[in-house]
Amino acid sequence: MFGIRREEREAAFTAFMTSASPSLTRTAWLLTGNGDAAQELVQAALVKTYVAWPRVRDGQALAYARAVLVNHHREQWRKFGREASVDETPEPAVLAELRSPTATSDDRDQIIRLLDHLPPQQRTVVVLRYYADMSEQAVADQLGISVGAVKSAASRGLAALRPLASAAAPSAAESASTTTPTSREGTLS
Repeated sequence: MFGIRREEREAAFTAFMTSASPSLTRTAWLLTGNGDAAQELVQAALVKTYVAWPRVRDGQALAYARAVLVNHHREQWRKFGREASVDETPEPAVLAELRSPTATSDDRDQIIRLLDHLPPQQRTVVVLRYYADMSEQAVADQLGISVGAVKSAASRGLAALRPLASAAAPSAAESASTTTPTSREGTLS
């Protein structure tokens, strides 16, 4: 009987891992700004989730894994410090674009560049609040801070992002207009 229960538990975790990995990877990528670091963060979160799998409530697995991911990221940041590699001028983007199936890797890169200007708590709150679409209370519970701290971090984070996005918006619009073909040269008739 124990073998069957263990097999069922492992099958359930495997199914969860397969379905949750893309979402966790996107969240980790937004938190770290680096694909390799995001993969390592997701792997660590899944390992910790697997260890606690018997205690994870039904229907709460993704929330649990996301909390583990965020907490592990915060621990790593505290332990090793912040490592930032950002070009001099960030480009504009909107977090909602990241969810779009038509979003390009350039859009995602722009989002990371903007988010990289935020302190860790503001970045985490903005990602969880606006990308993961969590309520203020859910973010507060996950991070172990008050709802007021979530509101403050979100407000300050968005306030810091606005001038960066608006300053780079004209240059992005200009580059888009110069790369758009205006004639029919090179097309087949």
